[in-house]
Amino acid sequence: MESIVYNNKGEKAGMITLPESIFGVEWNANLLHQVVTAMQANARMSTAHTKDRGEVRGGGKKPWAQKGTGRARHGSSRSPIWKGGGVAHGPRNEKDYSQKINRQVRQKALLVALSRKLKDGEIIFIDSLEMEVPKTAQAKLVISSLAKAGFTATAKNNALLIALPTAHMPTAKSFANFGNVEVEEVRNLNPLAVLSSKYLVIANPQAAIETLSKKRVVKDVPAAKVTKKTK
Repeated sequence: MESIVYNNKGEKAGMITLPESIFGVEWNANLLHQVVTAMQANARMSTAHTKDRGEVRGGGKKPWAQKGTGRARHGSSRSPIWKGGGVAHGPRNEKDYSQKINRQVRQKALLVALSRKLKDGEIIFIDSLEMEVPKTAQAKLVISSLAKAGFTATAKNNALLIALPTAHMPTAKSFANFGNVEVEEVRNLNPLAVLSSKYLVIANPQAAIETLSKKRVVKDVPAAKVTKKTK
């Protein structure tokens, strides 16, 4: 498997040989659905909370006598049937939505997502992407250059996910002002982030593949070969 490597100007800089065990994994929709759903559940915050009759204020005094008034008997004005009373069977913040994801399953789902992205032509390999100082204008030029190469970043959220080989603060800050661009390290890539973005930009693909090859689910991954374009 071979793919084009671009530079910051959107020009072809060479070719890279991609390992089948990372970018040629068979599509598995059920696996991806299971992992992505679990990751979304793990990120879900249990914030909705209602007070029951024992938590609302007041209600200590019996509204009226048990007998002799002709009205229905009530022991507290904070009963769920009263205005200002507690809520019966309402949401509680003690609920835990998290699900367990086996590491091998999560890693396999990531490879499936990467393989599908490459097949659909939505992975962009850039030889290097490091800003010396945080500059939004320079980051905008990079996005415009990718658009000239055929990768158009729309105005919608999560249009681009940039994967850096290692954390680089000036580069991350350069793209921070773009609401449709996210910057992440290759080692922190996950199926949810990959599928949530239209395009995945992988900087320094040789180093990125070396990082991905350390996943235990990947076996016998050959070293990435980058060939420079000859004039």
